[in-house]
Amino acid sequence: MDYIYHEEVYKLKERLNEIKEEALEQIQSAVDEKTLQDVRVYFLGKKGQITEVLKGMGKLSKEERPVIGQLANQIRDEISEALETKKTKLEQAALEQQLEEEAVDVTLPGRPVQAGGPHLLRKVIREIEDLFTSMGYSVAEGPEVETDFYNFESLNLPKNHPARDMQDTFFITKELLMRTQTSPVQARTLRKHEGQGPVKIICPGKVYRRDTDDATHSHQFTQIEGLYVDENIRMSDLKGTLNVFAKHMFGEDRAIRLRPSFFPFTEPSVEMDISCKICQGEGCSVCKGSGWIEILGAGMVHPNVLEMAGFDSNQYKGFAFGMGPERIAMLKYGVEDIRHFYTNDIRFLKQFHGV
Repeated sequence: MDYIYHEEVYKLKERLNEIKEEALEQIQSAVDEKTLQDVRVYFLGKKGQITEVLKGMGKLSKEERPVIGQLANQIRDEISEALETKKTKLEQAALEQQLEEEAVDVTLPGRPVQAGGPHLLRKVIREIEDLFTSMGYSVAEGPEVETDFYNFESLNLPKNHPARDMQDTFFITKELLMRTQTSPVQARTLRKHEGQGPVKIICPGKVYRRDTDDATHSHQFTQIEGLYVDENIRMSDLKGTLNVFAKHMFGEDRAIRLRPSFFPFTEPSVEMDISCKICQGEGCSVCKGSGWIEILGAGMVHPNVLEMAGFDSNQYKGFAFGMGPERIAMLKYGVEDIRHFYTNDIRFLKQFHGV
């Protein structure tokens, strides 16, 4: 004998079928994924239409409840399947539209690629390196975070030496610092040679000093130092080397002069000037009326520096020099502000492509 259901069961069945028809109709008419998601929440969410119908199952007997529950699950599955099918179609349509909108016309001419060039400062450094390597020098490098020993003590600057005040230093600890010069590379290289010459190197690299940035000063800048240690090295060898350098960088018509100076790691020490290109030595505002422009410092390696590195200062002599590539570039190319080298202004950089 068939079980006779209460009228409430038929009402719930009818409502579930209505929900299915309504849901399928809205799914079919959905035009985007947001609308589709709204349909999902409205019919299948925790507070959705099917959940509302199932709340009425409390009025049914235990024999009637499975009937409505089974139908509700069946309809939920049909709606979910329809949702997934529609979602796939919408995604495919969106992809096709995107491909159509982003289509590339291969017949259009390509966009020109602007060729760059070396940074002016890098160009000057490379030019100096090429000159000195052609003269038999090798390029040596060392750490930018240096020890007090190599930055000062090995260069004839013991602790509390007054000349240390000439270089306002970034100290990390009492014994570690940001190198104030590339001279520590010279000291390290000398020690590696264990008292046996010759040593012939240039040392390019970044250095750091506590300085106020302005048109001619920077807290970080580059430096190139040179060192030549061997038997029978004289001041005349230094002068000849610097003369070749000056004429190569600034022109064959440039004259040089050496003036006495002081550096703790050289003795005697000199500063080198070149004749002013603007006034040809007659005196102008650029050279402050002197006819000369200072460009670097140099001197004969102090015997104490040689001895500390293990060299016999009676047998070996040497000379050293140090220059700032920024200053060389500023004088050679007429750059008025050192900050131009570091601001990456493309208008400034373009001026020197191909020079």
